[in-house]
Amino acid sequence: MNRRIIRRLLPVLLAGAALPLLCARTNDFGLGRSMEIAVNMMRELSLRFVDEVDPDLLIEGAAEGMVRRLDPYTEYLSEEQMGDFDILTTGKYGGVGSLIRKRGDYVVFARPYRNSPADKAGLRIGDKILAIDGADARGFSVAEASGRMKGDPGTEVTLVVEHLLDGRVDTATLRRERIAIPGVPYAGWVADGIGYVQHSDFTEGCYDDLRAAVEGLAAEGDLRGLILDYRNNGGGILQEAVKILSMFVPKGTEVVTTRGRTDNKSFRTAADPILPELPLAVLVNGNTASAAEIVAGALQDLDRAVIVGQRSFGKGLVQSTRPLGYNTYLKLTTAKYYIPSGRCIQAVDYSRAREEGARSVPDSLIREYATQGGRKVYDGGGIEPDLHTEPEYISRFAMTLYALGFIEDYGDRFMRLHPDRRVDVRTFALTDADYADFVRFMSDKEVPYESTTRRALKALRKAAGDERHEAIDRAAEALEAQLRDDTESNLETYRREIRSLLEADIVLRHHYAEGVIEYDITHDDAEVRRAVEVLENPGEYRRILDTQDTVRTARHDDETDTEE
Repeated sequence: MNRRIIRRLLPVLLAGAALPLLCARTNDFGLGRSMEIAVNMMRELSLRFVDEVDPDLLIEGAAEGMVRRLDPYTEYLSEEQMGDFDILTTGKYGGVGSLIRKRGDYVVFARPYRNSPADKAGLRIGDKILAIDGADARGFSVAEASGRMKGDPGTEVTLVVEHLLDGRVDTATLRRERIAIPGVPYAGWVADGIGYVQHSDFTEGCYDDLRAAVEGLAAEGDLRGLILDYRNNGGGILQEAVKILSMFVPKGTEVVTTRGRTDNKSFRTAADPILPELPLAVLVNGNTASAAEIVAGALQDLDRAVIVGQRSFGKGLVQSTRPLGYNTYLKLTTAKYYIPSGRCIQAVDYSRAREEGARSVPDSLIREYATQGGRKVYDGGGIEPDLHTEPEYISRFAMTLYALGFIEDYGDRFMRLHPDRRVDVRTFALTDADYADFVRFMSDKEVPYESTTRRALKALRKAAGDERHEAIDRAAEALEAQLRDDTESNLETYRREIRSLLEADIVLRHHYAEGVIEYDITHDDAEVRRAVEVLENPGEYRRILDTQDTVRTARHDDETDTEE
């Protein structure tokens, strides 16, 4: 048998073999039998498959098969994947500091980070990469261009770039740096005395970033209330969440526990709070998950903050990494976490995934808990806000324009037409003439879009035809004829949200990512507006935290059953 296959397979199998030492109830015979079958299968594939087999692909396939019916968070990480995993957990990498995207035959800069090597070299959004270290970049994928530009901090990479604004071709040698993607990309003021901090992930050091942001606001002015924005924060390192909670609750407070077969821990705050009495509002939505839910849920359970927005994602599972040898790892779920009221907010039950498929926790099994002050809260499906707001959905048509690159393409055009136009983050708006120019820009563009209404009418006509309902077919045909959802009509129908996307893209080019955040929160952000209202009303704030129970919202149809 191919020794390389054995070397790759054994660490994965031995990781499983070690489990009996940790749990006496493990089926030793079953585990040994399964290991023997796996090795035999690998041997037969290696010796007899019609074509030569890549052992790395075999082991990756075997590993994927082992975890496929467990949960979506348990996975095998190959040596190549560990680089991306490290970036996710640390938020740091060696490179030039910019997002990139494919446009036509070339890769272009999509978002240089402020003060990164790319930014300091004068590279801007839309600048085209013609060559990297002497290699013609025509036809490079995003992954290939990224791999060539990343490297050890202190090393150099030479780029040949065609600048968007004037078409000038320039050669720039950039010294790579340790790029730190900020976990706290923005902090500022949204009203008199009301601070706002957006916290986007839970990578290493995000507590330090958040504390610096909050202390910076407190030093700037009279901080009488604070909004912590955890919308779209998918979580990360649990210990960072515990340290962040220590900023606001008494030292020694138990804020989360983990319970599993081998992973049982209690986490308490280890430092005195810096702002123990400051009124807090926390923003959450359906993409708030994991460590972000720990912070939001613990503050709710301790009656320390008013939660505003929509029900959070509901990820109450803890992952750990275990080395398998040869620079490979297994990331596996080892426990569930429980917040101070005792509730677990995991929304999907994976324990019977093999027999029944993964299922949302049924309403009949959802239990009631109490916050520190006696308010009712519930388990089984994320954090329910104290103040619900309706989510703002963007149309499929607007998202289609964005996905096809038309928003960014027009941003390029706008910059070329208005290279000296000043853009103030809080007041910038496209004029009617600007939007008319965008409509002209789109006049020769093909947008593969069909509205939900038109699709429904087509389905109705087909059903009516199949069942010989001629009158219904004629009525649906008449309605379809009246429906205007061509590109030109949709550009008018969805004008407000398309215009907002265009404005955000232009703001990004002048004021980086933090400028877009400031633009968003000052242009009719419903959750921010509601949070400001409650923080400016001490009586209402206190009433919610003293007496208001949370309300269980109805599940959407797509949340009922989840097949993984």
